[in-house]
Amino acid sequence: MESEVMIDSNVFISLMKRHGDPAPWLYHWAGVRNLAICGMVRVEVLRGVKSPKAYARLNDFMDVMVNVPSTNRLWDQAAALAWKLDRKGLVIPGTDVVIAASAMEIGAAVMTSDAHFSKIDGLRVIPPPLDWFL
Repeated sequence: MESEVMIDSNVFISLMKRHGDPAPWLYHWAGVRNLAICGMVRVEVLRGVKSPKAYARLNDFMDVMVNVPSTNRLWDQAAALAWKLDRKGLVIPGTDVVIAASAMEIGAAVMTSDAHFSKIDGLRVIPPPLDWFL
């Protein structure tokens, strides 16, 4: 089995804008991969969902993904990563640092179209499939 793939907020949001429910697209793409999520992505995505029914459906889908726990250790790792990046002159939004630290915690790649992630050493980044947005 391939390792986990953390799905970034921008992938969820882009799929929702283009296709409505992102779950079928992500599920089909996943194949033998485990899809992962962290609390930061959940908050960023679910806050923008309009209907209670869509909110519940998407929340249920997120519940079956690999959920990275938000522990003190994770917050320490995110703070240390942000500090290290800042010393290199790479000021990345805190939300993205937390998502990156969450992915790194479980050895997951991050599926994103956000260029910030590619600046983080040791983080595997994969783009979403282009055909999702044609």
